[in-house]
Amino acid sequence: MITQELKERALGAYLGFACGDALGATVEFMTPSQIQQRYGLHQDIIGGGWLALKAGQVTDDTQMSLALGAAILEQQGWQLTAVAEHFLTWLDSDPPDIGNTCKRGLLRYRATGELCDPIRKDSAGNGACMRNLPVVLATLWHADDFIEWSLQQSHITHNNPLSDAATLCLGQMTQHLIQGCTLTETLSLSAQLIANHPEFNYHPYPGKSSAYIVDTVQTVLHAIENTDNFESCLLKTVNQGGDADTTGALAGMLAGAHYGVSQIPERWLAALDQSITTQIQQQSLELLQLAKSFSIQK
Repeated sequence: MITQELKERALGAYLGFACGDALGATVEFMTPSQIQQRYGLHQDIIGGGWLALKAGQVTDDTQMSLALGAAILEQQGWQLTAVAEHFLTWLDSDPPDIGNTCKRGLLRYRATGELCDPIRKDSAGNGACMRNLPVVLATLWHADDFIEWSLQQSHITHNNPLSDAATLCLGQMTQHLIQGCTLTETLSLSAQLIANHPEFNYHPYPGKSSAYIVDTVQTVLHAIENTDNFESCLLKTVNQGGDADTTGALAGMLAGAHYGVSQIPERWLAALDQSITTQIQQQSLELLQLAKSFSIQK
């Protein structure tokens, strides 16, 4: 059943994701000390950064997520070629940024038509994990579809056991939070991730926040576990620097699912590119409706 609370948590996850992306992009590739020297505490969506973004502009994290969501809604279900084609259309739109692994995988698909990259050690980046939220929403009550769709969209560009495990873990955590599970209950999934892949252990937090999926997940989990509201979670994350647009986006996804859209600071929502906000509002509701329709069919 799609309750008002569930809709607010789902929208909170998607808008929180975009806010974290836009907030973090300003300080991407900076160190914590550099951020402190320049901004004190970086806490406003102001654009700039190495990409020279306009205030409220988002990066590949949100753009690829919207492309994935558009493919799912266009097909009213799962069609992997449609996903790859939407990614290619995005690639051809002259985006402000694209990760090397994502670009390599999309160019391979364009050249060969192959939808699955070979397993590679150098595919342990965060580029597949960062764009999976539309799958999370569309398969909210369907665990098998969630796993299949998540891994298939990931493997277009990233085929690596650590990337796979992280994408599934953060996605399942987001689903649990949207469905109203407590944070303590949800963190048990991260404990299972660490049991299977000890590299992800973040106790104590190593302090790295690069695009390497282990660093990304450690940063996000450390922030969500050690804060008690949406704003402090994102500020703790992005002020760590590094790949701050992606760590910010993923922290925003979890925090938005946990606290709900009403807890996202109004100044961030107002600063966000309103065309992006509109697309997110539409996709989040339509993806939930699609998930519900799957439940009725099954």
